[in-house]
This record gives sequence, structure tokens and C-alpha cells, in this order.
Amino acid sequence: MKLKLIYFSCLLTLLTACGEYNKLLKSTDTMAKYEAAKKYFDTKKYTRAATLLEEVVPMLRASSYGGEAVYLQAQTQYAMKDYITAAEYFKSYYTLFPKGEFAELARYYSAYGLYLDSPDPRLDQTDTHNAMQQFQDFLEYYPQSEKKEIVQQTLFELQEKLASKELMAVKLYYNLGDYLLYSFPGGNYLSCVITAQNAMRNYPYSKYREEFIYYTFLSKYEIAVKSVEEKKDFRYRDVADEYFSYVNEYPQGKHTKEITKLYNNVAKHIN
Repeated sequence: MKLKLIYFSCLLTLLTACGEYNKLLKSTDTMAKYEAAKKYFDTKKYTRAATLLEEVVPMLRASSYGGEAVYLQAQTQYAMKDYITAAEYFKSYYTLFPKGEFAELARYYSAYGLYLDSPDPRLDQTDTHNAMQQFQDFLEYYPQSEKKEIVQQTLFELQEKLASKELMAVKLYYNLGDYLLYSFPGGNYLSCVITAQNAMRNYPYSKYREEFIYYTFLSKYEIAVKSVEEKKDFRYRDVADEYFSYVNEYPQGKHTKEITKLYNNVAKHIN
């Protein structure tokens, strides 16, 4: 009997809440809807809050409640983990209210949402680039922000993701080797070298730097070995230079033994 009473009590509460929400949807009272949206947000009923805010924000934007309403709409989408939409609303806030109370937070959460939405390194990294740009803009606008350290750490993490993607490309070019030879000398090996060198220039402090130098050495070695006779001496010297770059920077590197063996072979051919 007691269980039945609890069940009917819960059901009655639910029906009452649904009735109140449906009544709000039909209402023409903008402020009542806005106040209800804030309560729904506070109680984590984000879908209801988002629906009401979608209706009232355009009408409140030019009022004294405009900034708060736009920011709340962005926060609601962020809480629902729709980070792309949230970023658009946050941008709307700091564009319309550049000196508003929530301008700094809007820029931060816009960028951080894109960071959370940043895909696996194997996929297109447009969102990653957008997140990095927004974080850099944040640091320009708020160089003394309390969130400065978090932003810098997150930027470095995003850079590492891009470096990881570049390393995948480097490995792919090297593994393709002579397969599908290009119309220019060096083929896939030269593409491997160029990609690795660009990555080192763009991400000089990456944890993948050792791998970039390693694959540059291997690719230059393959190019030298496969060169015509009159170009071999110059290219072997280039391989030797790459070897010393590696061992000077990583004397205890994980590839030292392998590339030293190849270098010893190269040294025999240098005049």
C-alpha cells in the first residue's frame, strides 16, 4: 500500500511538472519563460531550459537582461555537450557585449568547448585549429587571466595532437617508400623528409621530435643509397649530418643503435 502511495505521489509530481512546462510553452509572458529557463538550468533540466531560451533570447537581447540571457543560452548548450553550438553562442555574447560581465568566461568556454570537441588525430583537425586560435585570442585579450596557465597547457596539448597527426603522415610516406613513385626525385622519402622538417619547425618542443629526426635520417639514407653515382657523395654527407643531429640531441636515444649501424655503412662511402 505504501509503495502504491509513493508511486502515485511521484506520478502526480511528474504530471504537475509537465503541465507547468507545457503551460509555459504556450505562454506569451517572456519574463516568466526566462525565469523558468534559469530555474531549469539550475536544476540541470537543460533541454527544457534550451527550448525556452531559444524563444526568449531574441526578444531579450536588446534589454537589460540581454547579456545574461545570451550567456545562459551558451552555458546551456555547453552543459548539454553541444560544444559547437555553445561556441557560436559564446561568440555571440563577446561580440555583442565585448566589455560585458561574462566576456572573459565566454571567450574561455568557447575555446575550451572546441578543445573538448577536438577529434582523434587521424581525422580532420579544423576544430583543433579553431580551438587553438581562440585560445591564442584569449591570451591576447586577457594576458593576466587566472586561467592563463590552463590555457597554455591546453594549447600545448592541442599542438601535440597536430604533431601526432604529422608523425602519422611521416610514417606513411616512409612506409610507402618506392611504392607509387612520384615524378620528382626522392619520391615518398623526400615527402617524408619535408613533412618531418616542417613538423619540427612548427612544433619545436614536441615529444615526437626524436621520431621526426629519426625518420628524416632513414629517408635521407634511402634517397642516398638509391641515388645515381655522381650524387651519392653529397647525399651520404647529408645523411651523416642528420646522424650527428640525432646523436647530439639524443645520445641515449632509442634509435641510436640502429642508425649508428647505418651511419657506419655511410661513412665507408664518403670521400
